[in-house]
Amino acid sequence: MASTPTLHFTTPGLDEKAAARVVELLQSRLDACTDLHLTLKHVHWNVVGPHFIAVHEMIDPQVDTVRGFADALAERVATLGGSPQGTPGGLVERRAWDDYGIGRGTTQQHLAALDIVYQGVISTYRDGIKELDDLDLVTQDMFIAQTEQLELFHWFVRAHLEDTGGRLSTAGDTTEQAAAADA
Repeated sequence: MASTPTLHFTTPGLDEKAAARVVELLQSRLDACTDLHLTLKHVHWNVVGPHFIAVHEMIDPQVDTVRGFADALAERVATLGGSPQGTPGGLVERRAWDDYGIGRGTTQQHLAALDIVYQGVISTYRDGIKELDDLDLVTQDMFIAQTEQLELFHWFVRAHLEDTGGRLSTAGDTTEQAAAADA
């Protein structure tokens, strides 16, 4: 977020300065989860190829879970006295990542790109977990629980990209396009 949110109250036992930073962290995860569930739905609609149905059906529960994460994050922002921001324009303005770059593509192309997407989302959740250790353990617990589920989904994606030796076709890739090309 560009500026520290104005809070008119916060939860007992949490000072306003700490609460404001926690709200910023929550908003960044709200933006990430909103973007992720829309990206996952995009993949669900645009995936093609021999493993279409397996990937198509694997993605929908991820969409539903991540959408639920967004709702929980927004409600936590409100609990701490903040105002959750959920408009598409605001999300685009605040986000530090590019829009998902794969349109209609094979299951392997989309899963490879999702590997990169999940790496980014999980890394920033883990950064938040570390920072929350000194700010708010309740929010940290929420981040930990959501990270556990995101890591499971990431494993589901990566299982399609592994060879029998455990090597990923996307190893070393840092962009969605490079990962999709390597898949």
